[in-house]
Amino acid sequence: MSTISGSDVLADFSEILTPEPVAVASFTDATAATDYLIYLFERNTKFLRKAFKKASAGEGPAGRVRAFYPEMRMELSSHSRADSRLSYGFVAGPGRYATTVTRPDLFRGYLIHQIEQLLRNHGGTVEVGESTTPIPLHFAFYHGAHVEGAFADSPERPLRDIFDVPDLAVMDDAIANGTYEAGDGPEPLAPFTAPRVDYSLHRLQHYTATAPEHFQNFVLFTNYQFYIDGFAQMAKELMADPSSGYTAYVEPGNLITNAGETAPSEGVAPPRLPQMPAYHLKRADNSGITMVNIGVGPSNAKTITDHIAVLRPHAWLMLGHCAGLRNSQQLGDYVLAHGYVREDKVLDADLPTWVPIPPLAEVQVALEEAVEEVTGYKGYDLKRVMRTGTVASIDNRNWELRDHREPVQRFSQSRAIALDMESATIAANGFRFRVPYGTLLCVSDKPLHGELKLPGMATDFYRRQVAQHLEIGIKTMEALRSMPLESLHSRKLRSFAETAFQ
Repeated sequence: MSTISGSDVLADFSEILTPEPVAVASFTDATAATDYLIYLFERNTKFLRKAFKKASAGEGPAGRVRAFYPEMRMELSSHSRADSRLSYGFVAGPGRYATTVTRPDLFRGYLIHQIEQLLRNHGGTVEVGESTTPIPLHFAFYHGAHVEGAFADSPERPLRDIFDVPDLAVMDDAIANGTYEAGDGPEPLAPFTAPRVDYSLHRLQHYTATAPEHFQNFVLFTNYQFYIDGFAQMAKELMADPSSGYTAYVEPGNLITNAGETAPSEGVAPPRLPQMPAYHLKRADNSGITMVNIGVGPSNAKTITDHIAVLRPHAWLMLGHCAGLRNSQQLGDYVLAHGYVREDKVLDADLPTWVPIPPLAEVQVALEEAVEEVTGYKGYDLKRVMRTGTVASIDNRNWELRDHREPVQRFSQSRAIALDMESATIAANGFRFRVPYGTLLCVSDKPLHGELKLPGMATDFYRRQVAQHLEIGIKTMEALRSMPLESLHSRKLRSFAETAFQ
């Protein structure tokens, strides 16, 4: 343990207790660099947990306790890079670059891949050491801890006088939003800082009742529990096939059913379902499929994608129901979105509505081919059951109860063929966070043509369509999984001066 005197020490204390300083290390090997990040992070969080345990037992330190996130750095003097086709794995030009890192154990495969790309494109070395960003005590407990409840807080010595606590000022989305200004410091290597990632990792546990390590790289979102029931059944069938590569199914409460088992062998069922329960069909390399029931509305859609984005998934898709806006559509028809009318409003401050959300060819082709395979319709005949067009997403579920002549006129002018409340939000946040996105909806009602969603009709409709819709979604994800990452992560999602990490 070492002590540091400094101006940031509170007036009551004369020193800060930290782990012993370690030297900055240089690496030309991505695996070795990542393992050193893991060592530093585990050492420093262990230091905080140990100090907290003592403080909770009344053996608090005389001064303040602090440990820092590890940091990866790189300095370049040349504009050259190896491959101009890539969408990530390189920096914009000469300069200093850095990123703080959290949970490198969880992100080990991701970090190795990103560092490999960086070294391959630019050569040289990467440096790993400690940053100047403190680790909040709460984030030293990977799955959350009620630290206030375990600590005998007092007016004379409150918790925040001893340990660092989460600071919203260092966990915004400026890098992802393209508004970050480095000043005299290094440019960012990654789209999220360590505190921002930690915040989302803890939020994911809260909203979904599953630990972040269970999330897979291909994510399906739905707005109906019927889809979750179907996903559970399909997961069991897929795990029964040894050639599928699926190894486990995880439910809220971290209930884990391994391949070959008939019931969960780990975890504890929560007393009630969380706000947005998540279910995970796992593969050993995290290339399985996660499905989240986001419920109804753009607020939930933004909330969950804000947090899943820090896991850097390879694709996410919306599989939900919509109102068909054309008389030629039938209940059960599919809508493949190629554009969005964004009237959800929840992202306007982060991604202005004048920003177009383009269709991604790789995802669009995979979705269309999956619809063809599952429905049996090909080419021109596919138009019998699917339309490609604009989806309008709004924030008012009962828009029909207003004088709807004005919104209907807008939808007509936009050429919208379907209406929902979540798809534009999920696609826009995919664009914003550089996560490949897509939307395949199923027409469940036609309110403009007198076909409202009524209970009896809805139950029969769901029974017929959910299994087919889900099968299309899973086949799409499996097709995307077979693509090289360099092709899947489209250059359409990258701006002028991007972070090197995908």
